Amino acid sequence: MRPKTLNFEQLVKENKQELLRNEKEVMQLEMRLEAKQAAMVEKKRNKV
Repeated sequence: MRPKTLNFEQLVKENKQELLRNEKEVMQLEMRLEAKQAAMVEKKRNKV
């Protein structure tokens, strides 16, 4: 059975939703990276 074809507006809507999800995931990854970097800096400061 062939999948239902989507019209242009539906494709645009799906792509926007996917981009928003990806943007949220990237922001979460950036926040985790910043937290790890801050922890490393704090650890170095405490060693000195």
